Amino acid sequence: MNKGSELLELLKYRQSDRAYLEKPIEKDKLDRILEAGRLAPSACNAQPWRFIVINDLELKNKIADCTSSKVLGMNHFTKQAPIHIAIVEERANFTSNAGSMIKGKHFPLIDIGIAAEHICLQAAAEGIGSCMLGWFDELKVKKLLNIPKSKRVLLIITLGYPDGETREKRRKDISDIVQYNSY
Repeated sequence: MNKGSELLELLKYRQSDRAYLEKPIEKDKLDRILEAGRLAPSACNAQPWRFIVINDLELKNKIADCTSSKVLGMNHFTKQAPIHIAIVEERANFTSNAGSMIKGKHFPLIDIGIAAEHICLQAAAEGIGSCMLGWFDELKVKKLLNIPKSKRVLLIITLGYPDGETREKRRKDISDIVQYNSY
């Protein structure tokens, strides 16, 4: 099998896992997952991120509480995940910031999305499940993790060995989303 086919199979396997086994993640696997995030490309090589790994059980459970909503009934699975990674937006370099202003796009948001998916894809390659969360009480998370008020926590990624099967992906047909040479 060529690398293109291997990647496509990994992409078919990677999903947002919302149930995890009570099994710790080995340090060498976690190190490779973090390295994948570090290697992500970014506009003007700004690398506008910091990854905060939360593996202390008590702190991780407090962070999990910040991600769930009793009213909306969401994200109650997060306490099962042995590791959470908070992604903090850091200041981009001059050229990335200038490009953001000129083009009216906040490149660090794009860059962090790419880094987050690198993390999730490497996790999948390691047999570890992941789920990116944007729904959380950012102020409480910042306080718990001693993050300066001037910083933003954009995503939290849960990591753990999945407790369940890979679901069949439901996606739009390729003809509904791809056009050539014109809208």
